[in-house]
Amino acid sequence: MTEVIDAILNRSSEPRLIAPAPDQALLEQVFECAARAPDHALLRPWRYLVIEGEGLVRLGELFASTADTEAEKDKLRRMPMRAPMLVVAITSPTEHPKVPEVEQVLSTGAGLAYMLLALQSAGFGGMWRTGALAYDERVKQGLGLQAEESIAGFLYVGSVADSKPSVPRLSVAEFVRSWPDTP
Repeated sequence: MTEVIDAILNRSSEPRLIAPAPDQALLEQVFECAARAPDHALLRPWRYLVIEGEGLVRLGELFASTADTEAEKDKLRRMPMRAPMLVVAITSPTEHPKVPEVEQVLSTGAGLAYMLLALQSAGFGGMWRTGALAYDERVKQGLGLQAEESIAGFLYVGSVADSKPSVPRLSVAEFVRSWPDTP
């Protein structure tokens, strides 16, 4: 099995992340990997925000500003603290006659997947999350998104705190069929 296939087959989402996060040199390589995502017409329909340290506290306050109750606000304030680094992946689409917006969103998603693989290969973990906050206009405005932009995900990044049980995987026969069906 090749190194890439092995990395993909062993990839997992890591919910328990601690310091340290990748240093600047490694982070640049991770973003270079993201930039290799399929990108019809080379529109480069993505951009990223890296949030660490005090920025995580400020992000927690932004998240909390969307809540109605104090209990919800406390929960949302703590969310960014799940990892020492958070990367916000933003789809920044460009109007193009041959490249619909959905392809540009998929390009951003492919870049996020490449980032997760790059982080894992360097000994770090990641967890790609979305949820209601990714679609909340107050969060989007607070992060400086333009009206046409959207959040593809919040990528929590850090060192894996502890191992977790493996996730059961589907067999290929459960989700792949030949077409047209053969008798």
